[in-house]
Amino acid sequence: MMEKRKRVFTSFAIEDQLLSIFLHGQARNEASPFDFVDMSVKEPWDNAWKTNCRTRIKGCDGLIAIITKNTPKADGQLWEIRCAYEEEIPVMLMYGSDDRPASLPLILQGKRINIWSWENIKAFIERL
Repeated sequence: MMEKRKRVFTSFAIEDQLLSIFLHGQARNEASPFDFVDMSVKEPWDNAWKTNCRTRIKGCDGLIAIITKNTPKADGQLWEIRCAYEEEIPVMLMYGSDDRPASLPLILQGKRINIWSWENIKAFIERL
């Protein structure tokens, strides 16, 4: 019997959209055990976006947040991560590149941030 594909929400700063596209490309691989949900904000966000986004996060098995130097100023991304923690959705923080933030936002301080690798992504998905 084939295992159910996991739904994973991706959280990223809009400046890091290309990294998200790479991550989504990995999910298209036939051997990939997961799908992604993207709620990228192309318009200024409002309460309706937050409500819709929270609903989508709650409908996912986990959230992967791509952390870069852009993350500390990415209010939408930080809200998504906070929302996942509030909803008790498993979160994997992952550095998107070597261009890391000089300091981490409060919500990320003391949390493990993984190196981007297929092995780390696969291990996270398998725990969901």
